[in-house]
Amino acid sequence: MEENNAGNEAVEQSKQEMKNGAKGLLSSVKKYLKELLDFREDTDHEATINAIKADIPFKGATAWILIFAVFVASIGLNANSTAVVIGAMLISPLMGPILGIGSAFAINDIEVLKKSTISLATMIVLSLLASFVFFYFFPLSEDTSELLGRTKPDIRDVLIAFFGGLALMVARTKKGTVASVIFGVAIATALMPPLCTAGYGLAKGFSGEAIGFRYALGAMYLFTINTIFIALATFLVLKLLSFPMHKYANAKKRKRYATIATVVGIAVMIPAVYTFINALEESRVNAQLKAYVKNEISVIPNFQLIDKDYDADTKVLKLNFFNEVTVAEKNMLESRLVNDPRYERLKEVKIDIKGSDTKSFELITTAYTEKRQELQESKNIIAGLQKQIEDLQGTISGLNTRIEQDALNKNKNGIAFSSIAKDAKIRYNDIQEIGFAKVLSSKDFIKIDTIPQAIIKWNPSLPDSIVSPKERELRTWLQKEMNLDTLFIKRDN
Repeated sequence: MEENNAGNEAVEQSKQEMKNGAKGLLSSVKKYLKELLDFREDTDHEATINAIKADIPFKGATAWILIFAVFVASIGLNANSTAVVIGAMLISPLMGPILGIGSAFAINDIEVLKKSTISLATMIVLSLLASFVFFYFFPLSEDTSELLGRTKPDIRDVLIAFFGGLALMVARTKKGTVASVIFGVAIATALMPPLCTAGYGLAKGFSGEAIGFRYALGAMYLFTINTIFIALATFLVLKLLSFPMHKYANAKKRKRYATIATVVGIAVMIPAVYTFINALEESRVNAQLKAYVKNEISVIPNFQLIDKDYDADTKVLKLNFFNEVTVAEKNMLESRLVNDPRYERLKEVKIDIKGSDTKSFELITTAYTEKRQELQESKNIIAGLQKQIEDLQGTISGLNTRIEQDALNKNKNGIAFSSIAKDAKIRYNDIQEIGFAKVLSSKDFIKIDTIPQAIIKWNPSLPDSIVSPKERELRTWLQKEMNLDTLFIKRDN
């Protein structure tokens, strides 16, 4: 009996030790998580409010920085350059008044709210005006992906603005502000590009393109989302950190502020959620269209699909085939689109099929084969003609060689004289022209002799006293080079 009691006590003691160990582990985990996630002790209330207030005023250098940022962003959007657009986001001063509005609601500072609202409104008007002027007068404006990407905001943009605003305010309230976080939020929330896109839309609209006003409306909606949810994030962080009120606000007033923030946030989110649902639905429809073409058309060898086009507004899928599509084949494609459960989102889609105007695909294939045969025969004929041309070219080349050889044999002195004339010019630089000929001559008008004669034209500026000895030297040298017993020199004046 005593042994049983001792065993029970040992078991109970072991259980108690396990419980104590579990409690200690849980306590350690709680302490670790608190140290990891709690940032309230690392907050500088006064420095945070002062930093926010310092960024609110809009005058002097801040105004010029905004104008330059607008032009940089507009150029980047126009050139479809993401890097340039990012640069404009970093230098833009738009974030200051937005944080001012959020903090004013949180600490009940009406004066800061007024200044922030006026500064933000002025910034918006100036940004729209500057971007409008740029895009209205710049001749190379077109719908780039950077521009169009900011005309249809959805719930994802809401989340980016909200969580970006939270990250920004946590960084702002930390002792020793984390500058890299502020820069990252400036890039993520992208306040400047939507305003420039709105200016582009207005410029396009006033140029006569109605779609421009739709672009402007969508871009301003994106800017509104970013503004409201960054301000809302600021409001929530300052409330969470229990920032002191600038002026006393009773419970009723604080509840009213919270209600206003909630209503505004929900009101802005509704269109974004609707846009996101439409985008999601459109993505699913496109995925099923791709699957339909792959499963029902591409696998059939007889179908030669050239291209396809889907109009989401009319819900018409246009299929353009190279081959002729029969009525039975059209009915089969339509039936599979409507009845197959894999394409449940395509039940309302109508198919517009366009086949080839020829009677049959085989006719095209036959014609193509015949033309290939004709082309091959033509190539054979051309190859034969080329062989004949090559033979004729060889014959002509041989005849030319014979003619040149005959001429060389008959006029060796003439060929030699060409080389002698070059040497003569080198030896006697003052010679302007030299000629050689065999002249028929008769002294008694009965007997005829052939006399070699060189005709020399000297530089006219040389006096005769210099030319005469040079002629004698030249005659001696020419006789030797040309193997002549006699040579007469005639001066050409």
